[in-house]
Amino acid sequence: MDEAITKNDLKRRRQAPLITPTDLGPAAAQSIAGSMNAILADVFALYLKTMNFHWHMSGPHFRDYHLLLDEQADQLYAMTDSIAERIRTTGGSTLRSIGHIARTQRILDNDADYVDPLDMLAELREDNAALTGRLREAHEIIDELRDIATASLIENWIDEAERRSWFLFESSRRGTT
Repeated sequence: MDEAITKNDLKRRRQAPLITPTDLGPAAAQSIAGSMNAILADVFALYLKTMNFHWHMSGPHFRDYHLLLDEQADQLYAMTDSIAERIRTTGGSTLRSIGHIARTQRILDNDADYVDPLDMLAELREDNAALTGRLREAHEIIDELRDIATASLIENWIDEAERRSWFLFESSRRGTT
């Protein structure tokens, strides 16, 4: 009889939904997942836009801008796994597809055939500033839910986004004569 219970128990566990044990509770897990999945979608959208501009950069500052955007894209991509893992760690589920990202993202795509290099930098600066604001909003929600680990990560991501905005700003300034 004990063997039958064990087999049934194992079968039930295999069919159970992904539920990560957490002391935050199901309502908090849902709020954290909602907030952080929106951030995750924005980070993926900003990553792809940054790479798009990196691939299509041209002009006299090509090398500098190309390398800057490559560095920034690497930083954005590195965020994605940490964001998704925090969502799962806190009991939520993450984005599952490109379509899910498209339905959730707030960073606008840029599919133009040509974008002036300085316009690229300005658009990415604005997008990073918008991401900074959304990270601050998410931090407020996360703080209320007492999710200290996610709040700590968000603080680092805010610093990184502000730094990206600063580099984009300084890189696009015209020299004085």
